[in-house]
Amino acid sequence: MSKLNLYYDIDGSDFMSAGEASSDVKRVLKQLNFDSETVRRAAICMYEGEINMMIHANGGTADVSIEASDIEIVLRDMGPGIADIEQAMQEGFSTATQEIRELGFGAGMGLPNIKRHSDELDVQSQVGVGTTLTIRIVAS
Repeated sequence: MSKLNLYYDIDGSDFMSAGEASSDVKRVLKQLNFDSETVRRAAICMYEGEINMMIHANGGTADVSIEASDIEIVLRDMGPGIADIEQAMQEGFSTATQEIRELGFGAGMGLPNIKRHSDELDVQSQVGVGTTLTIRIVAS
């Protein structure tokens, strides 16, 4: 299998489209006959990252590189950045607004879920500039 690259613009102003990119990644991985556990892990990581960009950064971009051995997801935003990455990695910690919480998002599980379901997670963030997540999932 040669490398397949997918690109998504995540619109942070349209919560009705939340999860569309992650659903597409899931569909593609299934079509490529990845095992169900790898598909599930990639879909969870992609969804959590997509939602985080919508909630905290008014959107961003997702680059997904798929090879037979692994999947790499790079999520970039130009949001407010993460002041304390260690704190943001704690389950339940969230800076989401009350309005976002009322929509059912912002429970503080995004980054912890990404970490739990990925093989590698690199978080680079600068306050006032944005955040880049690089996620790697090794195919089972």
